[in-house]
Amino acid sequence: MDVIRAIRERRSIRRFKRRGIEPEKIEVLKDALIWAPSAGNLQSRRFYFVYNQQIKDRLTSSALGQGFISEAPLVVVACADLRIYHYYRERGTELYCIQDVACSVENLMLAAYALGLGTVWVGAFEEDQVSKILGLDDHLRPLAIVPVGYPDEKPLPPHRVSHSEAIVEIP
Repeated sequence: MDVIRAIRERRSIRRFKRRGIEPEKIEVLKDALIWAPSAGNLQSRRFYFVYNQQIKDRLTSSALGQGFISEAPLVVVACADLRIYHYYRERGTELYCIQDVACSVENLMLAAYALGLGTVWVGAFEEDQVSKILGLDDHLRPLAIVPVGYPDEKPLPPHRVSHSEAIVEIP
């Protein structure tokens, strides 16, 4: 699929069909995550692929009860690796590793769309609860929960601001 088409057509999906994801598609999603750019190529990010229903239910509780999380066949929890501090100090932990995760999650979402899958980026959750649920080491900070599955809805395109509102061109 053309990447520009994927960028324009991808939507946030909150209803999923009760259907598993083929292993070869899971591998493509993994590649999409790890091939994203990262600060200093340190790749200061880790991803947890959650299939276990009990853990998905607990993640749902930590995410203000957003039930679509537990309905997805796969839930990816994207974490920043704060050990980047050793290379970039505060800017590494306050910005670079967050950007690294954001780039990876965008890749994941676009690749998923190209594969006929739906995703939604969930940022509203209790970090400490997610860390406890997954048994994360202290150097890992969960930044996003991304449910993945076959869409059971087709949302309309959301409004976007005009180019002139969002972009300043400096000649």
